[in-house]
Amino acid sequence: MNKENWPEKIPTSGLTKGLTLPLEAYMDSYEDQVTVEQAANDLQQSCMRDYGIDLTLPLAGANPPPSDNDANIERRYGITNRADAEKYGYELPPALQEHTEQTMRELSGVEVEVLTGHTKPELPQAAEGVKAGEPIAVPNQGTKPARAEYNGKKLKTGGCIGWSREQLGVKETNPTFVAELAGDSLVQSMKDDKVIKANAAWSSCMDGKGHAGLADPYKAMEQDVTSDGKPSQESIALAVDDIDCKKQTDLVNIWFGVETAIQDKQIADNKSQLTAIKEQHGKEVTAARKQMAASAQ
Repeated sequence: MNKENWPEKIPTSGLTKGLTLPLEAYMDSYEDQVTVEQAANDLQQSCMRDYGIDLTLPLAGANPPPSDNDANIERRYGITNRADAEKYGYELPPALQEHTEQTMRELSGVEVEVLTGHTKPELPQAAEGVKAGEPIAVPNQGTKPARAEYNGKKLKTGGCIGWSREQLGVKETNPTFVAELAGDSLVQSMKDDKVIKANAAWSSCMDGKGHAGLADPYKAMEQDVTSDGKPSQESIALAVDDIDCKKQTDLVNIWFGVETAIQDKQIADNKSQLTAIKEQHGKEVTAARKQMAASAQ
């Protein structure tokens, strides 16, 4: 597994170097997400083999996101890495814009049943009078429960996917709860007097560098114009000035400090739910690591 372009858990450069928000402790790291996904894939493949079906699922972790978790600390307060800004402006580095294509063969109807525990979704039939190629506004015809057995073996509840989740103890916790809290804390922080003042100081600094009318760093990101993912010299100049003004006004540290206090209160107010989410994540990752170690032997 190539981890070269995986995001850092904690930034090691730029204005967010060493910074982590309190809620990040309750978010899945990218590495943990990949571990659970790959362990589930391994189990699903071995489960399918038990039914005489050879299936290779896409490798987890092939297309890493720019940030380790939902906090997106590197760009939470706008761009923060000057070295990247000098090369790419507001764009992501090219390595993070590439997409590794992983093809998976078309599954037959029975293979879908063994894998998922339900029939292959039926494609909507073309309505009368609709020309070929025209979009069809017909809802998906849905699925039916899978057959009881295949190759003399009883199918698993929820198919091999359901079985793999059961083996790893994967439970459906609210996937958006922590991200929603983090979204709320950012919105609240923008109304704080210290952040309002810091943004005004940043705006004034940008004005002095010839970039008038930018209320906050998000407006600078919106103003950036690039074509074909290639930043113009103007875009690079704007990005570099943006970061220099952040440094001059200490905007990132001020904003981070305010949001940290807000998140500390959120954690205190939602302690039991957050603790349960964290414990569940921990159990799943531990089970996934054990599974991967066993399958590597």
